[in-house]
Parts: sequence; C-alpha cells; structure tokens
Amino acid sequence: QIQGMPYGNCLLLSDGPVNNSTGIPFFYVTRKDNTVTDLLKNPMASLTLPETDGNFCRKNVIDPEDPRCARLTLMGQMVMVPPEEVEFAKQAVFSRHPVVRKWPRSYEWFFMKMNIEHIWLQSWYGEGSAIPVEE
Repeated sequence: QIQGMPYGNCLLLSDGPVNNSTGIPFFYVTRKDNTVTDLLKNPMASLTLPETDGNFCRKNVIDPEDPRCARLTLMGQMVMVPPEEVEFAKQAVFSRHPVVRKWPRSYEWFFMKMNIEHIWLQSWYGEGSAIPVEE
C-alpha cells in the first residue's frame, strides 16, 4: 500500500573508517528492505543528520532534535558502490558498526553510497542555508 510513497527509514551508515572520514555516506543494505527496492527504482534520497556532538547542544544538555541544534540534510542519488570501492566501503561500515559482521548472509547484503548533489544546513528555529557541495 505504501509502494511509491515517500517515507523515512533508519539505515546504518558510515562516511569512512574512524580516522578517515570522507563525507560520503556509505550504507550496508539488502533488497529485502522496501527502502532499498524503492531506491533502486528511483535513486533520489535525502539524509538528515542531527547535531549530536556539537558544543552548543552538548554543553547545554539540549536534545539533538531541539530546533536550536543544527541538522544537516544531504540530498542526492543513491548508487551501488562500484567494485573498486567495495573494500573501502566495507572498512568504513564494519569499523564503525562491527555488529554487521553477524548479520545473516542469506539477506545478500551489499553497499550503496550517496552521490551528494545538495547540502542544506538548518539551525536555530528554522534558519537554513545551502552549503556548496565542494565545501
């Protein structure tokens, strides 16, 4: 009933191993997830990340979902990671989320990444601004 409808989902992600963040979100996914099935048909997606480690919110013990805490939205196309990048994607995801090594292999997991086309930074009660992708 929800096929073709936009909806949110929580996917495990990493932008690189702990000491080598790239800013490119990598995901470990399965076609058994409706989100992934939809993305393979229409790869446009957005990813919103709350400010969980920023000085203001942490120092003032403010919930990351409070409007005073920044949120970054990345928009772009989700694509399968090409063979020459799979090893890096594996290191990126597995180093930050070791539990995935125990996930059932029968789900035929694979890696996707977001090719970022737009970045939107929202902070302080709705103020927002576009950030150049190059930055």
